[in-house]
Amino acid sequence: MKVVLFCGGYGMRMRNTADDMVPKPMQLVGPRPLIWHVMRYYAHFGHTEFVLCLGYGAQHIKNYFLNYRETESNDFVIRGGEVELLGADMREWTITFVDTGLESAIGERLRRARPYLDGDEYFLANYADVLSDAPMNTIIDQVKETGSAASMLLVPPQSSFHCVDVDGESKVTGITPVSEFPIWENGGYFVLTQEVFDHLPPGGDLVADSCTALAKEGKLLGYKHRGFWKPADTFKERADLDAGYARGDRPWMVWKDPVG
Repeated sequence: MKVVLFCGGYGMRMRNTADDMVPKPMQLVGPRPLIWHVMRYYAHFGHTEFVLCLGYGAQHIKNYFLNYRETESNDFVIRGGEVELLGADMREWTITFVDTGLESAIGERLRRARPYLDGDEYFLANYADVLSDAPMNTIIDQVKETGSAASMLLVPPQSSFHCVDVDGESKVTGITPVSEFPIWENGGYFVLTQEVFDHLPPGGDLVADSCTALAKEGKLLGYKHRGFWKPADTFKERADLDAGYARGDRPWMVWKDPVG
């Protein structure tokens, strides 16, 4: 299936400094940028046709792939002065680069990428800044089996804060971690059909408009995932992922240690 990656936002919470021009998907986790890890995840499940929705920092992303070096993450042999790769990341990938505007909302970026989906009934979408070990093909199978128009990955609350119960005399009667509440968050991994466009107005939002409308019609599937899931929405979150990579804690790299 084609994979639409939303990688055109400003990523203000990720900036190292005010003049940091590197877009969020290009921030490093180990020796490779976030977007590479996301694409490598999908490729593991056989989905190697990518549509990149570009905006802010588009040139950084274009240059990275135009000058991609397979030798940075694959073993190789130099024989007679020629490089012979013993493995490859993106040899079989197809990547379409689409300018979807600097200020466009996620839904509008998807609308502008629609012509490059070739009318495919099913396609995938991702925010390009979240890493997970979710079983993507299992999710796709459930969408097809249930006849759903779309699905979103659901994850437990990620907040480290606590909710506090207080009685009429301002005495605390209970303290509960937010992560223990029976609620779910949008995990940013989507399986979609062309039907999402029926509820996506110009300038609209994928979740607030399309997913909300489909949920009301009973056509939105939620896949509950309690495995690894971690965003890189802030500098600290990205640094945590990078530190995990350095110590060998890399559960999102399913292509190294398959989870099925």
